Amino acid sequence: MRIERPDFLTYSRGGRKVELPVPDDAAQAHSARLLERIRAAIAEAGGVIAFRHYMDMALYTPGLGYYMAGQNRLGADGDFVTAPEMGAVLARVLVRVLAEVLATVANSDGILEFGAGRGTLAQQIHQCLPEQPYAILELSPDLQEQQRSALPNLRHLQQLPNRWRGVMLANEVLDAMPVQVVERDAGGLLRERGVCWDGEKLDWDWMPGNYALDDRLKPLLEQCPANYRTEMHPLAIAWLREVATCLQAGALILIDYGQEAGEYYHPQRQSGSLRAYYRQHWLDDPFYWPGLCDLTAHVNFSALLEAAPELGLEVQFYGNLARFLVEHGLAEAYAGLAAGLDAPGLLALNNEIKRLTLPQEMGESFKVLILCKRETA
Repeated sequence: MRIERPDFLTYSRGGRKVELPVPDDAAQAHSARLLERIRAAIAEAGGVIAFRHYMDMALYTPGLGYYMAGQNRLGADGDFVTAPEMGAVLARVLVRVLAEVLATVANSDGILEFGAGRGTLAQQIHQCLPEQPYAILELSPDLQEQQRSALPNLRHLQQLPNRWRGVMLANEVLDAMPVQVVERDAGGLLRERGVCWDGEKLDWDWMPGNYALDDRLKPLLEQCPANYRTEMHPLAIAWLREVATCLQAGALILIDYGQEAGEYYHPQRQSGSLRAYYRQHWLDDPFYWPGLCDLTAHVNFSALLEAAPELGLEVQFYGNLARFLVEHGLAEAYAGLAAGLDAPGLLALNNEIKRLTLPQEMGESFKVLILCKRETA
């Protein structure tokens, strides 16, 4: 969960609103090494690289990117908290859905989780479904090591298998995929944003030419004013296409924060959803300490819903997290988890459910999309 409330906006190019923790010398040196790589890429490209290229380098450069180095990211002492880190409520509800799907798939390969973090959700689910094979596909080397240490009996994959029968699960994965940033310039033309080095710091620049807008988005974005900025998600759709090809029978469960296109590209969303996260604070400056900040953008769920039928996927469920939990067994999960708890434990459980279901927390901003692929003859 990346908290996004106005009182948490702690740093922007316009000035600091709350003083952020200063990275130690080792962290600053780490960021400086990554910055050298980024500056070299900018110079090699002639002075500007697409923001999607910058985001990819900031997050995934081997040994230096935010997800590819060893800093702590999750939990109260990290940069953000995911739902499984709060407790077991989400896992207990998911277990009911997973069991139903897996019961319908012959010769199932079990469960494949993408980007499993520290393995908390995998551990919670595996404890409830120990008979089901469980595999994890993780890009981060240090998280791979943590997962193998915590879950030695699970299968750990280095790449997407050619075929999978069963369930694929991605909790807060799509939001970390590099996005294209597009903006209307002063003349009203829609153009892709890039990143340059202005002699002192990284800054925004323009990519050459106009941005070729998808016909389905033209009615939405043509009404937006000058200086309107937003994001496009070609990598998310490419990933969905690859995963759909792999999935032979079963379901793909996506959990992430985002909106449908009408809300995502609303004229009032003037600055888009791109954010940086650092020590539980969100920032609107994506160039703050490269390699030390998480970069993320909300998911355009309309694009996934539109692509699904073309990829042989049927929408079994789509809705916000609160609705998903209530409709798929939250009451039963609560009863099981609450049994035998003392007063402090019960209070913690109630607080967890509030964070997962209240509109101002995760209940409305997070969406759940379940896509099924039927058995073919």
